[in-house]
Amino acid sequence: MVSKQMTRMMKAIRKTFQSEDNMVEVWRKGLDTITAALMLPEDVKTENFDIRGIPAKWISTPETIQDRVLYFLHGGGHVSGSIKTHQDFAARLSRIAKARVIMIDYRLAPEHPFPAGLEDAVKAYKWLVDEEKTTPKNIIIGGDSAGGNLALTTLLKLRELNMELPAAVVLISPWTDMLGTGESMVTKADVDPFISPIACEFFSQLYARDRDVRNPLISPLYADLMGLPPLFIQVGTAEVLLDDSIRLAKRAKAIGVEVELDVWEDMIHDFAMFAAVVPESQQGIENIGKFLIKYFT
Repeated sequence: MVSKQMTRMMKAIRKTFQSEDNMVEVWRKGLDTITAALMLPEDVKTENFDIRGIPAKWISTPETIQDRVLYFLHGGGHVSGSIKTHQDFAARLSRIAKARVIMIDYRLAPEHPFPAGLEDAVKAYKWLVDEEKTTPKNIIIGGDSAGGNLALTTLLKLRELNMELPAAVVLISPWTDMLGTGESMVTKADVDPFISPIACEFFSQLYARDRDVRNPLISPLYADLMGLPPLFIQVGTAEVLLDDSIRLAKRAKAIGVEVELDVWEDMIHDFAMFAAVVPESQQGIENIGKFLIKYFT
């Protein structure tokens, strides 16, 4: 049964993101609004810096083991979201995994369509390895929603560049199919308060622009997943992107990739993001943490 806190959160999200006019502005303001009250605890340390023109931030807690790095890419449909909107989420992951988290403000559509965000994500990973001298086996890459898309496509691009891949991958409600062919895109349209099929189609057009959305670096569901590191995929049954996760897990398992699929009944898109106020979300964070700890040690 869904908690009272989650029920209230679902109502607030539906009210915030329900408009289908000026969707880019609605999403940018909406994510800022629903995360504005999430203040970082006093013991969380942050450091703002720059990676060759890309704004970035380190986030750590007293429990942090310096050698562990979670490279986390924020969600927001490739058109919204930022380090600021996701810093509470990142801090909770830092604490539970005892790892430093690095986040970047990658370029967003429509001002900067594909491959701008992917280029920034790859550039930051190269910086971690080449300049920070972080061993890939001590890096886990992850992201939520469009950030999950970007984490997965970053892996595909790194593999193309013959770079050593990180130890594991955490995908939270990942957007893997910009064609929108999953059955849940229809069956969950009335229950998902966060994103709609119309928003997905609109944002995919803004991101892909004149590119084929079947491009695996845009829709990684259609990629050759051979050789990818272990995947953790968390998703709720009350979201239109449910089948993006289920089909990805099935395809990855079929070719021998280690996959842990964490499906939460009646939970909404990106539910773990609301751990500051929702008990199910904190439980979701704890599940993510178990996976992170496993592959950091």
